[in-house]
Amino acid sequence: MHIGLVGINHSTAPVAIRERVAITSEHLHDSLMLLRRYLPCSVILSTCNRTEIYATGSEGASAEQASHHFLSAYLDMPDADWGQYLYTYRGAAAVEHLFRVASGLDSMVIGEFEILGQVKQALESAEKLGMVNLPLRHVFRSAIRTGRRVRDETGISKKALSVSSVAVDLAAGIVNNLEDSQMLVLGAGDTGRLVARAARERGVSRILIASRTMERASALAKAIGAEPTSFNGSPQELGNCDIIVTCAGAPHRLLTYQRVEAVMKTRPQSPLVIIDIAVPRNVEPAAGQIANVFLYNIDDLTETTERNRQQRESEIQAAEDIIDSEMTKFVSWWQTLEVRPVVTALMKKAEGIRQRQLHSTLDKLRSLSQEEREGLEAMTRSIVTRILKEPISALKAGPNGDRDYARIVSELFQLDVEKKQ
Repeated sequence: MHIGLVGINHSTAPVAIRERVAITSEHLHDSLMLLRRYLPCSVILSTCNRTEIYATGSEGASAEQASHHFLSAYLDMPDADWGQYLYTYRGAAAVEHLFRVASGLDSMVIGEFEILGQVKQALESAEKLGMVNLPLRHVFRSAIRTGRRVRDETGISKKALSVSSVAVDLAAGIVNNLEDSQMLVLGAGDTGRLVARAARERGVSRILIASRTMERASALAKAIGAEPTSFNGSPQELGNCDIIVTCAGAPHRLLTYQRVEAVMKTRPQSPLVIIDIAVPRNVEPAAGQIANVFLYNIDDLTETTERNRQQRESEIQAAEDIIDSEMTKFVSWWQTLEVRPVVTALMKKAEGIRQRQLHSTLDKLRSLSQEEREGLEAMTRSIVTRILKEPISALKAGPNGDRDYARIVSELFQLDVEKKQ
């Protein structure tokens, strides 16, 4: 059994590449349906800063090749355009990577807490389509448990920043006075909620919420004391804003060059700060060329996120200690799972031999009483159990040096080992 992942994230690729590979929540179901043709047992984890495919199978190389084929089909472009940005992990390294992701150690903002819910949602989405087998389910549930332990037992998520709060901090560093500023939050999902909340905490005087449905915008606005507005606001209305933070899960640009240009005609002398933290991006990059428009994307948050990492250095080590202990538990479980078919086949064969020999002997000793027959039954069963005890323990303990116990035992006893799915 092999477990591996193929992925792309903020450490390996710029946002221009990540947004091409990103799988939004709206397209996750269809993407999983397509992935199932290539990898029946697999999970897609896609966030604003990563797209990863986790899969189990009998051959690592073929699973990775299948992931590449899926991405090529999904993106409808050759891997020459994006393949150089991918990373691949196999076996324990793949599991440890997921543990680090769930713990917030692989995030752009160390300790961010949204990722744990995203890992859980990724598992649930694949489970609904019957794409999760026992090993894959155990990997993800172990990762979720690890993430919870890191959050509960360390201070890494205490007063943790998020991409949303970092975006507001960036705006605060550009705009002289947030208290006198008006901010538009374009997107009413979880990220939009966090942006609006961070803006409120930092004293932004007026916050507008826009979404593709007025109902969602109104619900979020009511919850945080903001104002809902139309998703297709007029240039004059947008022009009243000093800061626009975009975080909508849209497959296309919501603020085009032409639209931003029209906005700036209503405020030519006043700077407009636009922070686009959506992946795929909501704002056409060319809009940053317009006079007095200061456009930033998610990759421009690096300075603040690096400072956050340095501040949490001691907590990172505590989190890694928890990950190490959880990895020890997982590897032990995995080794037991790997040899389970061999153990089952060995016990089945030994029991078959015992029963045949016992029945042959009892046929020759017809004068034995029922109690004596039961005594022989118990004695032979005990002998088999004692003989197999140490070999089975060695199998479960894993290979010693270069010796593959499972393969050796299977060949020596000519076992009929059931293939794992």
